[in-house]
Amino acid sequence: MKLTIIGVGLIGGSIALKLREKHFVDYIYGVDYSEQHLREAKELEIIDEASPLENAVKNSDLIIVAIPVDSAKKILESVLALINDQQTVMDVGSTKSGIVQAANLHKNRNRFVAFHPMWGTENSGPKSAISDSFTGRAGVICDKEDSAPDALKMVEQVAEHLEMNLLYMDAESHDVHTAYISHISHITSYALANTVLEKEREEDTIFQLASSGFSSTVRLAKSHPEMWVPIFRQNKENVLDVLNEHITQLRKFKSALEKDNYEYLEELIRNANKIRGILK
Repeated sequence: MKLTIIGVGLIGGSIALKLREKHFVDYIYGVDYSEQHLREAKELEIIDEASPLENAVKNSDLIIVAIPVDSAKKILESVLALINDQQTVMDVGSTKSGIVQAANLHKNRNRFVAFHPMWGTENSGPKSAISDSFTGRAGVICDKEDSAPDALKMVEQVAEHLEMNLLYMDAESHDVHTAYISHISHITSYALANTVLEKEREEDTIFQLASSGFSSTVRLAKSHPEMWVPIFRQNKENVLDVLNEHITQLRKFKSALEKDNYEYLEELIRNANKIRGILK
């Protein structure tokens, strides 16, 4: 089994490490615009060979597109144009509607499977790759009916070797759900970080007083804009919908404090505590 990873960073690198560890693949080509990333991936034995796109794709059984979602949409047409009916292409992007729409325009659409491994960190690059990152996490396959049965089976096997729990849904539903459980979390973290940086000019003070609660809340604010601006752009309408609701909730807390309505404040907090029964 020969694999091409397009984008040998955090997600692509972690997938490559795990699939190699599981002996699911025998040879891995790496494709990346960053020569440094390719050198690091080779040194870390994430890939066997750095290769131009055309050579890698034509010589692989499975091609995984693991680059920012805007770039993934652009490169997908080129990748699908290079493959035959025995090869499988999958992506690992955090939004699905845009890339599915791009795939739908191609004659080789049935060789593509839209996949989202629900994991990530604020770090990036091959040095951040971890082989066991996906164990026990959810993996979402979208619009499976539009993929050839053997291509779908290939991606299901990838998820199995990554030790993920598979879910199936349509691309539109996926993007709504991820807006709620992932994308709004990042916006909130960015906003909180900007709030503190604006009000607290003494960075040493922030560092000295930062508790584990603050650090965990703003951890996502370390995530790179190169990845997240395209996600927000592609999932704009869903993110705006969730953001409006989030702003409404913040206004409730603000109003309760302004009016010294601590009974209402307690009610808001107790209602939020219901999340305990959902997130273990």
